[in-house]
Amino acid sequence: MSQSAAPGESALTPEVKGIIGATAEKIEASLPWGIEREGLRIFTQAIMDPDPRYWDDEFAKTTKFGHIITPPIYCTYLGRRTRPGADDPITRAFAENPESDGIGGVRSSESRGGLPDVPTHLKRILNAGNEIELRQYPKLGDRVFSQAKYADIRERVGKDDGASMLIVTTETVYTNQNGEVLCILRASQIRR
Repeated sequence: MSQSAAPGESALTPEVKGIIGATAEKIEASLPWGIEREGLRIFTQAIMDPDPRYWDDEFAKTTKFGHIITPPIYCTYLGRRTRPGADDPITRAFAENPESDGIGGVRSSESRGGLPDVPTHLKRILNAGNEIELRQYPKLGDRVFSQAKYADIRERVGKDDGASMLIVTTETVYTNQNGEVLCILRASQIRR
């Protein structure tokens, strides 16, 4: 079990402040296939969204888009797909730590498009929420690219124990093969 910062001790050190704005390498999130029907079908069934804009060509032609589109959150899913036969990061995280929360240890700074680790002794990670700003729906055949950065890191003090915690906000911009922004994902997590 990791230790929280002691009451009165700041967790927002100069080293932590120094990674705000750090930007990862831009990578193709839709490898190896781009946006294709079968992956879209599996995804819409998994989220139980029967909207015909995602699968019915004839219906999709009658919409303002004029073609099949994807659900707004589809871009954020693409980078999480694991190629057949590849190491599954979630399985690995649980094998290394049976008490894993499914967040910590899943993505590493060594992975393509990974951000540097937050230099803190606070290891417990809690999801503090996600926000998606949709600019444009991806369509079949699009190639999707992503680039993450640390947008903000703030410190809060716990009401129960007075210990410092960090709220780390990562911003990931998803673009298509033409460089057009599809969506921006802002994901925050609490480090305790």
